[in-house]
Amino acid sequence: MKLKDLFTLLKNAAEQGAKKALSESGQLQEQLSKAEAYRLFGRGNVDRWITEGLISPVICKERPSRKYLDRNRLEAIAASSNRITYLPVAER
Repeated sequence: MKLKDLFTLLKNAAEQGAKKALSESGQLQEQLSKAEAYRLFGRGNVDRWITEGLISPVICKERPSRKYLDRNRLEAIAASSNRITYLPVAER
């Protein structure tokens, strides 16, 4: 195993452990508003993922006027996102 591979494995393990601890303690919300998602992942990315149908907003039961996005799904999409789905400037 190369040093770079070991570094990547340890980094991913630390990130997953921190996220698990924060979510279990209630400090990390499972649902994000669109504004929070825009801040974390970028407005263009979130809007593109919604347009492509990779994620869809869910209406909150307590406040029907607000729509939320699933944090875990957003993080999975962001981790697997690639530039193949982007349109070239000439085609926009």
